[in-house]
Amino acid sequence: MYFIQIADSILDFIYPFFSKFIDKKTFRYGVSGACNLVLGWICYFIIYNFILGKQDFYISWISYTFSSETLTVWIVFLINLLVGFILMKYVVFTESELRGRIQLFRYTMTSIISVIINTILMKLFVDVFEWYPTPSFVISTVFIVLFSYIMQNKFSFK
Repeated sequence: MYFIQIADSILDFIYPFFSKFIDKKTFRYGVSGACNLVLGWICYFIIYNFILGKQDFYISWISYTFSSETLTVWIVFLINLLVGFILMKYVVFTESELRGRIQLFRYTMTSIISVIINTILMKLFVDVFEWYPTPSFVISTVFIVLFSYIMQNKFSFK
C-alpha cells in the first residue's frame, strides 16, 4: 500500500492548483482515471506487439482462435479493471463503508456495463451515423466517463 500513500501525497500536493475549478473527489477521480487510461494504452502496446507478437491465439480446448487485437483488449480490460478498482477504492472513494468484495462486484458490473454501452455507442456513431471512428471514440468516452463516475459514486462505492 506504499504506492497508495505516494499517490495520496502527490494528489494532495497538486490539488490546490485545481481547487478553484473542481472538488477534491472529482479531481482524484479524473487523475486516477487518466492514469489508468494511460496504463491501458501502454499495456495494449506491450501485450499486442511483444507478448502476443501480433499473432492470433488458438485455444484448442474450445476450438476458437482469438485475434491478437481482441485478446489484447480483453487482457487490458482485466488489468485496468483491477488497477482501476484499487485506485477507486483507496484513492478516490475512501469514505465508502461497503465491504471490499461488494465494492469489487459492483465495480466489475459497472465496468462491464460501460464496455457494452461503449460498444453500442461506437456502432451507432460509426455504422449508423457514419462518423469517423476517432471522434466517435472521443464522444463515446465522454459519455462513459460521466456514466462511470455517477455509477461508482452512487452505486459501486456508496
